[in-house]
Amino acid sequence: MTELKIISKNRTEFLDITAVVQDRVSESGWQDGILLLFTPHTTAALTINENADPDVPADLLKTINKIVPFDDHYRHAEGNSAAHLKSSLFGAEQLVIVENGRLKLGTWQALYFCEFDGPRQRKIWLQFTGT
Repeated sequence: MTELKIISKNRTEFLDITAVVQDRVSESGWQDGILLLFTPHTTAALTINENADPDVPADLLKTINKIVPFDDHYRHAEGNSAAHLKSSLFGAEQLVIVENGRLKLGTWQALYFCEFDGPRQRKIWLQFTGT
């Protein structure tokens, strides 16, 4: 297992981590298999979506913030219930195929770290199974 550190700058944001993950795959010499990405945080998530148009992650963030508002009379005393809900909706993990040492993503796909309770320093754990 290897660990990536992520630093978010905003309360909510989608950070494109594709290049950083690809660098780690290359450095580790991983060739063919499955890469599990997992973030051990209850107010963050991981997702795969379009990276060709920066409006796509912006629209995703705008919409999830509308669906799950920051203040909706939640009972959780810490005041970040919306972040917990968003994390559960997106999920803490992603699986990506690695082929010939490269992430096997679609033409327009990217890996995103989803920050819902920032700014913070975060972790992503990578576990590779294969050759």
